[in-house]
Parts: sequence; C-alpha cells; structure tokens
Amino acid sequence: MKIAIYSRIIEGDNNSDIQHFFDELEKQNIEAVVFLPLMEQLRGIVRLPKTTTSFYLSEDLNNEIDYVVSLGGDGTLLDAVTLVRDKGIPILGINFGRLGFLASIGRDQMEGVVKAFSNRTFVVDKRTLIHLDANISMFGPVPFALNEFAIHKRDTASLIKIHTYLNGEFLNTYWADGLIVSTPTGSTGYSLSCNGPIVFPDSGSFVITPVAPHNLNVRSIVVPDNNVISFEVESRTEQIICAMDSRREIVSKDVQLAVKKENFSLNLLRPAENNFLQTLQHKLTWGLDRRN
Repeated sequence: MKIAIYSRIIEGDNNSDIQHFFDELEKQNIEAVVFLPLMEQLRGIVRLPKTTTSFYLSEDLNNEIDYVVSLGGDGTLLDAVTLVRDKGIPILGINFGRLGFLASIGRDQMEGVVKAFSNRTFVVDKRTLIHLDANISMFGPVPFALNEFAIHKRDTASLIKIHTYLNGEFLNTYWADGLIVSTPTGSTGYSLSCNGPIVFPDSGSFVITPVAPHNLNVRSIVVPDNNVISFEVESRTEQIICAMDSRREIVSKDVQLAVKKENFSLNLLRPAENNFLQTLQHKLTWGLDRRN
C-alpha cells in the first residue's frame, strides 16, 4: 500500500506527532510518498522510513497511490484537492490546524488512522466540486473548487452590482461587496461566516450567499446543483477579484463568468464511526450547554 502525504509547513511543536505518524506507517508496512517541499523540511528532523519516496506534481500521483493524507487544517486539504484533481484518489485530512471541518481527524488518533488504512475500514464520501467557465483562461488546469467560487470587489472600491442568472433566467442583482456560490461542503466555510445556511453534503445543491449586501432583504438561497449560474458584474473600478477556495485572480469587470457542478467528484475519507451530524455537534458545540 502507498500513501501520499501532503502538507504546507509543519510547525516545530508538531514534529513528535509527525514522527509518530511515520513510525505507525512503517509498522503497518505502508509506503509513504511525501510532497517534496515537506520532505526537505523534515529531513534531519524526523526519521523517515527507508522506503519513503517523494512527489511534487499532480502528474506524480499515479494509480499506485491508494490514499492521500493532508496534514494541516482545511486550507491544506483544499490544496491537496488541486493535486488529486480527477484521479479519484481518496483524501483524508488530519487536523494540525484549528477548527477543521474537512480535516476532522485529531492528531491523537493517528495510530487508529493508520490501522484503518491497513484494514481499509474508512468510509468514502462523494463530495461535489464547483467548476468555473469563463471567456478567458482562469485558474490554469484547476478551474474547480471543493468549497466555493466567489466574486469580490477590488480593494477599497465601493460595492459592486452582480447580475445573477440561473440557466440564463434572471435571478437577482446583488448590490454587495461580493457573492459566494458554495457547494454543500463549503456551506460550513466562508458562506456560513456570511450567514449562509448549512446544508448536508449529499443534498445536491449550491448555496448563493451575498457578502455584506446593501439590501437587508437579500438573503442566501439554495438552488439545485444542476443549474448553470452565470454573472454580469458592474463596478466603478475596472477590475474585480475571483476566488476558488483559497486561490484568487484579479480580472476585468467585463469578464464572462459561469459556474456549474464539476463532472467529477472528490472522494473524502472519514472513519466509519464519524458522520456529518457528529462533526456539526463537535465543531459547533451543538447540543452542549455552555451557559456555566
């Protein structure tokens, strides 16, 4: 079995946990394929198994890789998605960050995680991705996102007007700082912080949420994910910001934009005993009395 391991930067106080993880992989005879910048960072700090190899590009993740492990927070896992792309390799996030809706496995669970890899007892959740079409080249070979696509005003510009259409039919004009179209997975991310609703991962929907809308009667709306959502933007400045998860590009306000459901999905791993309800209860402390 081969597992690819991705991370951005490992803080020094996490070195013992990283060492424990590699030790457990070695015990279970699981071969590690480590993201090259991470491998260079760990060299001389963590003892890696002799069989450890490296990868750097998405093309290096071939069909010999059984799983991808993201070590970090949700942002790190979103980076890993851009490496996996449409290969169908399941991803698991081990949380070295803060909240961790996607990277929900605690570092204290590493021994059990490695055994679950060995026994193949993880559950695979299919997660919808959102795809961007534009009349110019945007986001290179990865014009898709797991959490959301967003349009923002540029810098200190005044609010922008975003004319929004569903399958070519006018929906609304949003006078706002921006607009978010999130997947069900992304409904617990940026959209939630802008008062968007939480929807279940398998709900087959997109959530359209304005950012700081000028009209108080404008609220989020949930639409079926078989819609193509297109936009026309008016702004007093010549440029706007488009973002897909943590990636962004500055483009002309006249750019033609449309989003739709991506034609492939992400395979996200979770322990058999965990589900979305438990994640909500744990991460949002639902059902717990915090008054005392």
